Amino acid sequence: MKTFLKTFIADESGASAAEYALIIAIVGVGIGAAALILGNNVTNAIGGAANEVLACNNSTNTATSWSTSSTC
Repeated sequence: MKTFLKTFIADESGASAAEYALIIAIVGVGIGAAALILGNNVTNAIGGAANEVLACNNSTNTATSWSTSSTC
């Protein structure tokens, strides 16, 4: 039993699998964080574009349909 414990503690064959699992976990957290940030940026960009379209639409509705001075 004593020999088994010594060889079990000295055995490092499973260390590489644990290291790979740790690397995969860190990369997964990084990908998740990047997806959240990218999602927020896309939401803000689309919201800003929608506001610009709405503002342009509202400004052209008050002008005559034949006016060429519109900046939209």
